[in-house]
Amino acid sequence: MGLFTMPSLGADMEVGQLVEWLVAPGDVVRRGDVVAVVETQKGAIEVETFEAGTVRRLIATIGQDLPVGAPMALILAEGETAPPDQPAATLPEAAVHAEAVQVPPPADLPARTARTDGAAASPAARARAQALGIDLSQITGKGPGGAILLADVEAAALSATRPAKAPRAQLRPAPGAEMRRAIAAAMTRSKQTIPHVYLSQTIDIQDVMDRLTAWNAQRPPAERILPGAVFLRATARAAVDVPQINGHWIEDAFAPARAVNLGLAIALRGGGLVAPALMSAETLTLPQVMEGMRDLVTRARAGRLRASEMTMGTLTLSSLGETGAEAMTGVIFPPQVALIGIGAPHVRPWVAQGAVAPRLLITMTVSADHRALDGRLVSRFIAAFETHLHSPEEP
Repeated sequence: MGLFTMPSLGADMEVGQLVEWLVAPGDVVRRGDVVAVVETQKGAIEVETFEAGTVRRLIATIGQDLPVGAPMALILAEGETAPPDQPAATLPEAAVHAEAVQVPPPADLPARTARTDGAAASPAARARAQALGIDLSQITGKGPGGAILLADVEAAALSATRPAKAPRAQLRPAPGAEMRRAIAAAMTRSKQTIPHVYLSQTIDIQDVMDRLTAWNAQRPPAERILPGAVFLRATARAAVDVPQINGHWIEDAFAPARAVNLGLAIALRGGGLVAPALMSAETLTLPQVMEGMRDLVTRARAGRLRASEMTMGTLTLSSLGETGAEAMTGVIFPPQVALIGIGAPHVRPWVAQGAVAPRLLITMTVSADHRALDGRLVSRFIAAFETHLHSPEEP
């Protein structure tokens, strides 16, 4: 019997709301098929199944809030027989009120809420409260059934340090406030638990941009390539050369990834940020990278990303685009071990071929997890990035 459960769709996710079933009892599904749509703090995510079989029963109902690990459906593999119909409550119980942990699918790490002193709290929330000296009985949980989640503890700690403010009538959350809250919690955990180290390099891209301009001039707008695609492909190829940067830190050890599922940080129009992955980016040509990048941006802003794209990233690139600050230093998305930040290109004096000339430059900064990487490895990655940047297959 295969119990299909609510997956973790990011390190900042604790609960998801089921908004649509795309299968019905009796449907045959294959590995990778989209079976449901779940609403999270970062928008609607298409959830895939990682097991082939036949849908026997839909357990969760539309509109239901489900913690990570909660049962959603019963999917039987070929040759399996279902037990007699029974209430969902008698099925094997999944992680009720589980604390979300981002891991590569299809693995789930269910964890029951601890219950002492009359308070129901996730293990991560309880551990954080103990570290901060916070009494859980004084916190009102916002999780399912009133369970206390990690975000509730963080909010209580923050409010305790704020000066009291006079009450204001009819305060309304700003647009995107829930997403900002989720991002704040995830990034705070990242900075508190990951020993970040940063290495930067200024890179001359004048020749790259000249070739790109010539390439685009001969093609219609739909086939033109943006600089971001060039950066993505150089990053993916460099990760093949330095595999120690591509993977996850899990259970106090680095787990290298078999493919470069390259996350792309995308700013949403309503505010907030998501970083879906371009799967197996190292195998794609430059036009294919551009096509994949365009598709991810379109679906991210439409709120139609897939669960695998949100959870299977092995390395992330964040670029400021063609305008903005010269450099950026990013925060790592756990359990990944590095984030690549690229500032906007700027024209600056530069020594080229023995003479000072105006050249278009970028500043690349690698935020690395010092548990998995050191300066030597990151420097090798930066050198490999620059090499692939100046010698792409196209243009």
